[in-house]
Amino acid sequence: MNLLLLEPAETRGDEPVRITGRRLDHVRDVLAPSAGDELRVGVVGGRLGTARVAAVSEHELVLDPPALTDAPPPRAGIDLLLAVPRPKALARLLPAIAALGIDRLVLVNAARVEKSYFTADVLEPASIAALLRLGLEQARDTTAPEVLVRPRFRPFVEDECDTLLAGVEVRLLAHPPTSDPCPARGGAARIALAVGPEGGWVPFEVELLAARGFRPVSLGPRVLRVETVVPLLVGRLG
Repeated sequence: MNLLLLEPAETRGDEPVRITGRRLDHVRDVLAPSAGDELRVGVVGGRLGTARVAAVSEHELVLDPPALTDAPPPRAGIDLLLAVPRPKALARLLPAIAALGIDRLVLVNAARVEKSYFTADVLEPASIAALLRLGLEQARDTTAPEVLVRPRFRPFVEDECDTLLAGVEVRLLAHPPTSDPCPARGGAARIALAVGPEGGWVPFEVELLAARGFRPVSLGPRVLRVETVVPLLVGRLG
């Protein structure tokens, strides 16, 4: 935890901030602060800064009102359309997606996605929020990506995709069979990136996305797991 994230309701004027639960355990066991020490803090959806430790015990961490002086890091300017991966892979990916500054994550179905994935615990809203929070804490960020879950691929692409991505002119489709390399970002303000399941997109899905302006690109001949592909592509486009 490189940043202690506070909820807006926890920062009320000149009142002290009281921390319990998982955050307290981490602060006590890893950071081990004493009264008078300063911790890096941020308010969810807001600014970053520091807060002085007023008191710490096994039951509670008490902070003086934080000084929130800094803006969070800039966003990546990327919307990610991701075919739902295996639940364990998604649990590893969600913190990384938050840490990378993705603006919007759309978890979509695909022909090679197991239907059981959509009933996995990791797709519960509370689980998604908790995993995104881990990524924000790692990256010292306060703004989580918007997350949408769309279990029907064709209706999403045909009826919703263009509206959701209005104004996004650069749309890329990760598709290893193509020989066209993934470009660097260039001057694009925003990018939409579609990443398929580990078995890849089927031809029908490629055609449907291409009709919405997604251009197939590749990272080369190696077959990579989705947990590797997403950070590589975001880094390439950053």
